[in-house]
Amino acid sequence: MKFKFLEKVAIADIAFEAYGKNLNELFTNVAMALAETMAEVKTVEAKTKKEIKLENEKIDGLLFDFVGELIYLKDKDAFVFNKFEIDVKDGKLKAVCYGDKINMKKQTLRNDVKAITYHMYNVEKVKEGYKATIVLDV
Repeated sequence: MKFKFLEKVAIADIAFEAYGKNLNELFTNVAMALAETMAEVKTVEAKTKKEIKLENEKIDGLLFDFVGELIYLKDKDAFVFNKFEIDVKDGKLKAVCYGDKINMKKQTLRNDVKAITYHMYNVEKVKEGYKATIVLDV
């Protein structure tokens, strides 16, 4: 995986950094870090797909909106994901997200993520591609 949890950053929250050679990989790795925060992804079946389309001229805004939408789908539809196909281009995101309804008998759930925060939030172009720092409210 191309992300790491930052355990000493927040006590009541969960922080991580995600990396990608390009924006598609960065958004995918952020989504996987979020998914791993909420559930052990190997216990989630890719039974259903949900499509997400978002627009935001700023990449950091687009990523923030995307993470917020994934959390919203968890709350609204009781849905967790384990696989993502993401295309980011010209301020537009098209994501196909695979997963299943929350089922405590089948899945190992970890944290009930409530929101993405602006605390330490950062998306930047780095030598190797892109890096995002995200803190989640749990």
